[in-house]
Amino acid sequence: MKAETLEAILADIGRKRPVVLATDLDSGAQRLLHGGDGETEAERADVARALRVDICVTTDGDSGPQIFYQPFNPPLRLIVVGAVHIAQPLSAIATLAGYEVTIVDPRESFAAAERFPGVTLSLEWPDAALESIGLDQRCAVVTLTHDPKLDDPALQVALRSEAFFIGCLGSRKTHAARLRRLSKAGFADADLERVHGPVGLPIGSRSPAEIAVSVVAQVTQALRKP
Repeated sequence: MKAETLEAILADIGRKRPVVLATDLDSGAQRLLHGGDGETEAERADVARALRVDICVTTDGDSGPQIFYQPFNPPLRLIVVGAVHIAQPLSAIATLAGYEVTIVDPRESFAAAERFPGVTLSLEWPDAALESIGLDQRCAVVTLTHDPKLDDPALQVALRSEAFFIGCLGSRKTHAARLRRLSKAGFADADLERVHGPVGLPIGSRSPAEIAVSVVAQVTQALRKP
């Protein structure tokens, strides 16, 4: 790899910008590609797949040069709105799954360091916190408070972002009311379809830890969806 290529990759990593190193296995020539880049529709699809599922992709070479696509993705991030009891096992399980976790809650008694050791905490109001975090396509957002004053501002920021997953804790009745509020705030049906609620795969979970498992499973499902 040329020094300038490595420098460009490191620069993209520093900016949290996903990039793919495309190597011609016949000639050794290398190119850097970002989402949407590519000489053909097939190559753009290969780049998108490498970035989406976070794996290297190699073309078969039957109709042209054999190309090896190596993704360099920013870290996965999970932003949890609401430092409630479920947030504790959720932050632990998500960290084990490879996510950088941030807990957002302006209530200091909830977002206490002793309750979330080693986890980044934000005491900002949720919309301000998410704006400063800078959501991208490697981010998942989960709201847990059941309080529209806290959840709704966060959801509005999340829906205007490229976050790959948005989920909300609460009953179906609570979720229906939430969607009505977001609709009144100007969000279209296509936007509302991005919101998973009640969040978590239906595995019959009851305890906070089981709910956390179901949430991380659903986030993983969305991340790895073909």
